[in-house]
Amino acid sequence: MVDLAEYVDGLPNISGSEERIRQAIQASRTASVFLPQGVSGFGEINSAFALALHMHQPLIPAGGPELRTAQMISNLRWMLDNPDIGDNHNARVFLWCYKRMGEFVPQLLDEGFQPRVMLEYSGTLLYGLRQMGANDVLDALARITGDERNCRAVEWLGCPWGHAVAPSTPVQDYRLHVEAWQHHFAAIFGLEALSRVRGFSPSEMALPNQPDVAYEFVKTLIDCGYQWVIVQEHTIEQSDGQAPQHRHLPHRLVCTNSRGDTATITAVIKTQGSDTKLIGQMQPYDEAKGLSRLDLAGKQIPPLVTQIADGENGGVMMNEFPAKYFEVIRECSGSLTPIMNVTEYLERLQSVGVSENDLPVIQPLFQSRIWERMGPGDGPDRLAEVIKQLRAEDGRFHMEGGSWTNNISWVQGYDTVLVPMERASSLFHERITASGIHSSDPRYRNALFHLLTAETSCYRYWGVGMWTDYGTELSRRVGDIVTDDL
Repeated sequence: MVDLAEYVDGLPNISGSEERIRQAIQASRTASVFLPQGVSGFGEINSAFALALHMHQPLIPAGGPELRTAQMISNLRWMLDNPDIGDNHNARVFLWCYKRMGEFVPQLLDEGFQPRVMLEYSGTLLYGLRQMGANDVLDALARITGDERNCRAVEWLGCPWGHAVAPSTPVQDYRLHVEAWQHHFAAIFGLEALSRVRGFSPSEMALPNQPDVAYEFVKTLIDCGYQWVIVQEHTIEQSDGQAPQHRHLPHRLVCTNSRGDTATITAVIKTQGSDTKLIGQMQPYDEAKGLSRLDLAGKQIPPLVTQIADGENGGVMMNEFPAKYFEVIRECSGSLTPIMNVTEYLERLQSVGVSENDLPVIQPLFQSRIWERMGPGDGPDRLAEVIKQLRAEDGRFHMEGGSWTNNISWVQGYDTVLVPMERASSLFHERITASGIHSSDPRYRNALFHLLTAETSCYRYWGVGMWTDYGTELSRRVGDIVTDDL
């Protein structure tokens, strides 16, 4: 299997090999990738826990004195170059955080233990690391991704390339983000490594709840070969509107749109809490030790406590996590409460005869209130009418999606960034995709690179100031590129 070039025409390889990507993923989807051959079931364990580390740095137009002409560089590089500003003194620690699991996992395996970790790195971070010459970081990650012994302990999760939030990113662009990350990951670590990526981590844990957008979100994941997605506890509900009863068991996320189409994917629930402190202090292990087996489809199944957090932010993650991770892995290995990556857990679940159809059903938050007033198939006009009615009746009702925190909207107050971003998106699809320009064309890739970068959540998170200016500037560049190239 010939792998992809990491760079094409001076840009990261983010498009043009869609069919090769699809074939590589499809060829491996029936095989287990984390469950050792000849092994089935869960043995004698009572429960398990899973940890995922989310890593991200945006690209910013800061490689020069003038915003309109500045080179696009990693925010991490800017931090390293300006150590006396804000918390930029943490930059070197961040850099080590991006590398350190590549050191921790082999060491623990050498000691005879069974470490596990799930990793999710945005495309902008991966590109930025290479651009700034942090090859030792990428080499360390490659060793735990390609080596047969190491890769059973490390599960990579897919994500949107530019760290875009699903509820407020045009659905056609979100699909481009998902496909771009697959291209880029395969170009760095190989098509075989990509074929083992089964789970998806949405940026900011943002799950769309507008039915048509939620459906497209799940359909995109399924079309791109993903088998499960991690969701935040307070962003989902049962079909009756109640909170899930067994949050430590996998569920079936069912999303139906206004035309009556349905898309379904397995969902693993991340429980609420102060994420970086929970993982930094390995609290999911303590939580899992207090749990016992639950009935699922007539079988006694160990529950799985799942957490994801930034892998570099905050003093707890930067300073306390390493020692605590080593301590817990040494203690839990071979115990009745082991650490276990999600795909391994799902493969063990399947090996005892539990299928996706056996899982309890969930849907995005507030959808039960919509389906009380309309039926699937009533169409988008009726959906818009029902949403308008519900908003007028209840100020708490919204269709802006849910994310890691329930007090931040990714829509309200962001017009200064969203309007230019949406214009850039419209221009891209009008001038590039509608013109039939192939995804392997240099003009397509250049415009796509800038569009996906412009859609990162960071330009909205801070609301005002330089970050908003960055996002507006990148959207402007998209317009210039698609106009100049044609």
